[in-house]
Amino acid sequence: MILYHGSFLEIVRPDLTNYDIVAGGVANDKVFNTVELFFDGLIDKKEAINRLRYEKPNLQICFRTEKALSFLHFEGSEKL
Repeated sequence: MILYHGSFLEIVRPDLTNYDIVAGGVANDKVFNTVELFFDGLIDKKEAINRLRYEKPNLQICFRTEKALSFLHFEGSEKL
């Protein structure tokens, strides 16, 4: 199950769900800067969309319980 999880919302509204794993997109600094410029009126909607169009999403996975962590196991590593 993939759900959006905005940690910043927990300040306003605590998360009372019982999900073991939560995954969702995380904005990088370029995205935050673009959104801030838009909200400050320094760029218009067209420019904001142009800048955001090429940003690749980052996936964040949050293991919220010991149960979820118990399913992880180390398979090995390789030196590059």
